[in-house]
Amino acid sequence: MGEHPSPGPAVAACAEAERIEELEPEAEERPPAAPEDFDPGNTGYISTGKFRSLLESHGSKLDPHKREVLLALADSHADGQICYQDFVNLMSNKRSNSFRQAILQGNRRLCSKALLEEKGLNLSQRLIRHVAYETLPREIDRKWYYDSYTCCPPPWFMITVTLLEVAFFLYNGVSLDQFVLQVTHPRYLKNSLVYHPQLRAQAWRYLTYIFMHAGIEHLGLNVVLQLLVGVPLEMVHGATRIGLVYVAGVVAGSLAVSVADMTAPVVGSSGGVYALVSAHLANIVMNWSGMKCQFKLLRMAVALICMSMEFGRAVWLRFHPSAYPPCPHPSFVAHLGGVAVGITLGVVVLRNYEQRLQDQSLWWIFVAMYTVFVLFAVFWNIFAYTLLDLKLPPPP
Repeated sequence: MGEHPSPGPAVAACAEAERIEELEPEAEERPPAAPEDFDPGNTGYISTGKFRSLLESHGSKLDPHKREVLLALADSHADGQICYQDFVNLMSNKRSNSFRQAILQGNRRLCSKALLEEKGLNLSQRLIRHVAYETLPREIDRKWYYDSYTCCPPPWFMITVTLLEVAFFLYNGVSLDQFVLQVTHPRYLKNSLVYHPQLRAQAWRYLTYIFMHAGIEHLGLNVVLQLLVGVPLEMVHGATRIGLVYVAGVVAGSLAVSVADMTAPVVGSSGGVYALVSAHLANIVMNWSGMKCQFKLLRMAVALICMSMEFGRAVWLRFHPSAYPPCPHPSFVAHLGGVAVGITLGVVVLRNYEQRLQDQSLWWIFVAMYTVFVLFAVFWNIFAYTLLDLKLPPPP
């Protein structure tokens, strides 16, 4: 980007010529062995002196930010040795948690010049830099993301989900001839995507309810939050991780309704949206000094106000006289299920940029909690409705 070379090359030392060779990241996932000239005893370590001489000779071939990280890696090892595997992982864009700690504990200041101070960037570079400052609390991660991001693949997950939600809403609006407060239409619940307590055995409804919204006012806020928060998060953390948080929030939302508001249906993508937004806001609060996004206090206040207004609308609608008695209007509890996922699983995902989640003990704790909740909700849906002799509204 700009004057930088193309991001993402994996660099390995060549034993025969004692030089750095640029490789494509897809060429070889298996790291090469340490060369004899730098590791005569084949110990898996390189002396920091030889490592520095290697950087001085060939550092011009690297991204400036990546060279800074390598120098920080050298300075972080007081014992005079660098793990060759850490070096290979860095050059292959595969950083371990121990590598991150080595960098953070190094005795060299990384940022002689912050990424924000760089001049002469084109529009796409400024956009990537903006996303980095919006989502990442550490300068080393922001520079790493700036050098590595290629927009391949693009943030397809959030965009696809949003387009599908809009398409289903428009189709439903045309078929019902109603766009504002669609949920009040007598035929609204007949759609096979809506979660309905009488049809809870149809498992797809626990997920597909996100494609049905109460009205254009409901859809509008969810779409805005998905695009303004979800897309930048997906650009940084990838579709797999952000999709996991989103879907976990959606499923937790419908299951929470089936446990806590047993007679009510569910519509809308608020469970997934609130999971992402809650995770992002919690990450900002937990890394307040490191987050450099502009007007962060004001923007947090605006986000919380918008979320509160949407939640208040959902509560009001739930207790408003129903258009299809005795079935009430859709529940608001899905919002709370999404928030619970966001401040647990979501925060762990956002706090571990490009790190292996399976190495984080907190990740496994929250996964276990989520699994227990899902199993509890499944058994609750199987047995509790009968044991409590609950009178459910008739199927639509």
